[in-house]
Amino acid sequence: VQLQAYGGGLVQAGGSLRLSCLASGRTFSSIAMGWFRQAPGKEREFVSAITLSGVGTAYADSVKGRFTISRDNAKNTVYLQMNSLKPEDTAVYYCAADPQFGAVVGKGNRASYWGPGTLVTVSS
Repeated sequence: VQLQAYGGGLVQAGGSLRLSCLASGRTFSSIAMGWFRQAPGKEREFVSAITLSGVGTAYADSVKGRFTISRDNAKNTVYLQMNSLKPEDTAVYYCAADPQFGAVVGKGNRASYWGPGTLVTVSS
C-alpha cells in the first residue's frame, strides 16, 4: 500500500485545515486508516483512526470535538478535518494503514503502512 498525505500548511490559531491521504496498491475498503503526528522534539502520537467501513472512529483526547476523521472508499481517500486549530497542533502529520483497526490506534507501532508526512503549522 502506498500512502500520500496532502493538505498541510500554515494557518492561524482558530482556523481550519483538511488533510487528505490517498491510498493505492490495495483494496481501500480492506484497510483501517489512522492519523498520527509528531511535533519537533516530541514522540509520535496518535490523532485519530477509522475502521474499514468508516462506521467506527477513535480520537485522541487532545483533538476530540475539534477534529473529524472520515473516509471515501470510492476515492481511496481518508480525510482529517481539523477545526479550532491551536499552536500545539503544529506537527508533521502522517497517515497509516493496516488491515487491523487496532494497529492504527495507540502508538501505531503495529501499523503496516505509512506515508510521508505533511507539515501543519499553526501560528498564534
